[in-house]
Amino acid sequence: MDPVCANPSSETAVSFQPKRPALSWSVNIRKKLKSVAPFLGRFRPMVGQCCHQCTPESLGLKLLCNTPPLGFQNLTCVNETHTGVRQALVTACSPDETKVMELVMPEVKGYLSRLLALTQTFISPSLLRMVSWMLLKCFGLMFCNVQVNLNQLAALHRATRLKAPLVYVCVRQSGIDHALICLTLFCHNLRVPYTIYPAHIRQTWLRSILQRLGVVLLPEGTGSERDAEMDSLYSPVMTSFIGELLREGAALSVGITAARGHGGQWLARVHQAISDGLVPDVCIVPVGVSYDCLPRHFIRPQAGVMSTLRFVASLLKGDHRGSVRIHFAQAFSLKEMCESGKCRVDGGHPLQDLLLTAILHNRMDSIFNQKDVSWLLPPAVMPELPPADRQLTIALTLHFMYSSTTSMAVMSTSLVSCLLLHKHRKGVRVSVLCRDICWLLEEVLFRNTDVGFGGALVGLVHHALSLLRPYLLLASAPPTGEPIIAPRPDPECLLTLSQHCDVLTHVFIHEAVGACAVSAMLSEVVGCGGGGDQEFDVVLGQEELTEKSLQLTHLLSPGYIPPCQNAHSFALDVVDSMVRCGVLVMEEVQKDTPVCDFMKRQGVLSWASSDNPDQSSDSDCEEPDKHSYKLSQPSQCPELLFFLCSLLSVQLRALCWALESLHFLPTPITESDCLDQLHAHLKNRAQLDKAHYESSSIDLVRMALRTFIDLGVLTEDRQGEDVYLDVSPLFSQCAYKEKLLQFFKQFIAIREK
Repeated sequence: MDPVCANPSSETAVSFQPKRPALSWSVNIRKKLKSVAPFLGRFRPMVGQCCHQCTPESLGLKLLCNTPPLGFQNLTCVNETHTGVRQALVTACSPDETKVMELVMPEVKGYLSRLLALTQTFISPSLLRMVSWMLLKCFGLMFCNVQVNLNQLAALHRATRLKAPLVYVCVRQSGIDHALICLTLFCHNLRVPYTIYPAHIRQTWLRSILQRLGVVLLPEGTGSERDAEMDSLYSPVMTSFIGELLREGAALSVGITAARGHGGQWLARVHQAISDGLVPDVCIVPVGVSYDCLPRHFIRPQAGVMSTLRFVASLLKGDHRGSVRIHFAQAFSLKEMCESGKCRVDGGHPLQDLLLTAILHNRMDSIFNQKDVSWLLPPAVMPELPPADRQLTIALTLHFMYSSTTSMAVMSTSLVSCLLLHKHRKGVRVSVLCRDICWLLEEVLFRNTDVGFGGALVGLVHHALSLLRPYLLLASAPPTGEPIIAPRPDPECLLTLSQHCDVLTHVFIHEAVGACAVSAMLSEVVGCGGGGDQEFDVVLGQEELTEKSLQLTHLLSPGYIPPCQNAHSFALDVVDSMVRCGVLVMEEVQKDTPVCDFMKRQGVLSWASSDNPDQSSDSDCEEPDKHSYKLSQPSQCPELLFFLCSLLSVQLRALCWALESLHFLPTPITESDCLDQLHAHLKNRAQLDKAHYESSSIDLVRMALRTFIDLGVLTEDRQGEDVYLDVSPLFSQCAYKEKLLQFFKQFIAIREK
């Protein structure tokens, strides 16, 4: 682990020194921060290690090592005097790659000219060099710095010696994710990958340029990635194309997303190349790209002249110039992950089979199974894919989604946004905010998650508040005049702050699920009118707490749990995490517990009588000892519990509002119309509530719609190319709808109900 630099330089760490005269409001803030101690003695965890269950052999290669620490580099400062970029130009492509069109299904070129035009994609060295120079200048205007971990880049150089093609996988966030990845690799003499970018671009000249930069686009006239996959001819052409690229040794860059399940089909094509013997193996590199402020005016392919001018003006003005941190996780063998058998999702059950008996009849026998997520790669996409390979692809998508997300760094704006939105929503003094930032930073580092900044607390807070200023309210507290910061109570501001908080929800997911489970159990004991004056001196059973955690776990979106860990194991970890973070304390065990029993519970000495039929005993059937827990502050519900609950309350509230809005929909209704109308209803509900606008985002509406389909609240009826949704007869009854509503509400923090 290398220390966080207390006095960062432009080449090794992020420096938050403003280049322009400070604004009047920030002058007051900086004056109040002068007496605060800098960040000294902090350490950065080493992130990006591959999974010890799925890829132990790759982990044993120790490609990613952190000694000696090489520090960080600001990518916008790179030029040809710092790196030998000519090597990257030489290895950018080979003559065989530029002729890949001749290798792909030559007998059907005339018939598939529109699709085969996509296979004309190749990398032009001269154009790549020119565009890379332009991107360096452009990103220098857009961001104050683009930081990369030099230890991770050194690990990538070691991975290239394995002689296997590299496939970079990231979670899609913006249109420049892939550009940042490719530029980083180019500037560090690593092979520039072919980029899978499913954008609908009409301009012929722009398509031609992108294709000569190795960008694989959607076919002309196709509206979306899913529409292209519906074409029975598209899939075999692209499968052959990807196979030929990998056979020639080219690298790939693929983006995946949980909201719509996009990107998994490209992973299937990569795995197909191994199965067909085109390549012996492929090295997967999860990539985490973190922004502390996404530029608000990107040039879209269909943007007009005014949009382009606004984008250029925003760059020249220099406002909202945040920083970027790019993390490359350790490369690991895809073949090893597939053959280990640990990464799998087969045998999953529909969500309604897991939860409906618990919701409607309070029966918990079915919640211990795994959830089916086959919608991530429906049969209509790549219909030629065998069922076993389809399940494997879904498992790979989930694991790469988890790996990429856990590799992302927490930025300064994420810390500040999370504290303002989930702990100090009504406002906070700057001094208190600084104290809580120190606390939250320690908690993040303790959970083996890196942060995307370094330096003194003064620069950190000033930088974050400067970027978030349009979304905040500022006041002075008499008599000292200390600044008070609060979120601006309008939809756009709260949605932006909530977007910054998403990465911290992943960091604290165990504690957030556990806190919501504790809140649900407290609601049953003390009622929903709780507050600071209530007594919470109650005992919580381990079995009941695990069951509540498991119920909520099934409601989580994909990406929070790797498929090599089952939901029940995750729920057990949730209970342990609540003890570690100090919310719960274990009650004294009434009887002496032998050490061997403890070891057996941990799985170290666990065995079944069938393992050795000659030696069996009654002890094999003994129930494990049950623990019980109490709140660490029984006289009042601790603030930490409310903070952790609030992280997931954003999603849970969206489920409640969406369920209450279903009776407004004119069913049956198409899925797209249902999404639009439900989004409108949630925005109206937030306006009536005059708070919690962050629960009305389109992504949360999409998540709620998926949950209702999986739960059987909405039934699907496919008619031609359209899917119509209707409320099921069961949940048309008010009694069952109310039970489901109370099931969602129980997990929301007590004081927010």
